[in-house]
Amino acid sequence: MIKSQILAVAIVAVALAGCEQSKPLAVGARPVRTITVERRAEGETVSLTGQVKAKDEVSLAFRLDGRMIERLVNVGDVVTAGQVIARLDAQNQQNALRTAQANLAAAEAQLTQARLTFERQQELKKNGWTPQAKFDEAQQSLLVAQAQVDSAHAQLRTAQDQLSYTVVSADAPGAVTAVGTEPGEVVRAGQMIVQLARKGGRDAVFDVPEELIRTGPRDPLIEIALTNDPKVKATGRVREVAPQADAATRTFQVKVGITDPPDEMRLGSTIIGRIKLPAPAGVVVPASALTQANGNPAVWIVDPQSETVSPRKVDVLRYDPAYVVVSQGLESGEIVVTAGVQSLHPGQKVRLLGAAS
Repeated sequence: MIKSQILAVAIVAVALAGCEQSKPLAVGARPVRTITVERRAEGETVSLTGQVKAKDEVSLAFRLDGRMIERLVNVGDVVTAGQVIARLDAQNQQNALRTAQANLAAAEAQLTQARLTFERQQELKKNGWTPQAKFDEAQQSLLVAQAQVDSAHAQLRTAQDQLSYTVVSADAPGAVTAVGTEPGEVVRAGQMIVQLARKGGRDAVFDVPEELIRTGPRDPLIEIALTNDPKVKATGRVREVAPQADAATRTFQVKVGITDPPDEMRLGSTIIGRIKLPAPAGVVVPASALTQANGNPAVWIVDPQSETVSPRKVDVLRYDPAYVVVSQGLESGEIVVTAGVQSLHPGQKVRLLGAAS
């Protein structure tokens, strides 16, 4: 009996000792990923790929519908001002012009006859040899004939204009960058026949992400270089930013006017633009680091001495899907938890796993 009691006491003692040894494991430090806050003195340099395009590019088109019978230029051709680009079948317009010319000739003949009749009646009226009614009739006929001539002149001008619309000419010297139709096709008024890059300035055109549009370049001068020959360089300034993002890519088209472009930077050349961004207005931390404290934005700060965490309220300047910019509440050198922030509590022991990816 005594031996049994001694054995039971020994078993209980061993069990208690085991419990005491397991307690530290239950309250062990929680592993967390972190970053060390760093305020950048300078902004990043971002590289974007773009293309050289004409500063002034227009689409040339006919002003009426018809069948195109001739296109006299191709992509890459250099044209002069007034050079004929394409022609429509003008048979209908030529017929209309001949009809207008004939109508004008008939109207002018009637006017000549009406003028002679009026002059004869005018002479007779002076001598009192014709009644007033005859004179008034001759005068009215003259006015009608003159109006018919004026109308015929207007119809002739319209027919001449319609005939001229069957020809598309270059409005300025430049180079053909694209063609839209081939001879034999029926085209609509306003349909692009050729695209003409007018001779003059050139642009470097880039598709820029929204976050770069918001930030803007630190330096108004943009460095530009050819992708296939980086030694060919130039600079430029932003002259136009699209007011709306592209529906598919969610990027904004930005045109940079190239200052004194080298001859090697031909239209269509692929280029790289380097943009120097301004230093961030605050501290950039991953969006996963953000939590809430009493309804306000906050992050968890790690005390490296005690290896515990505490919440810190912060002022957020800008939110993005991947990161946030904190304007106040963080200083350089502080350690911020970037993962698992929802399961932490003040004073909790943590173990650092390293920087967040």
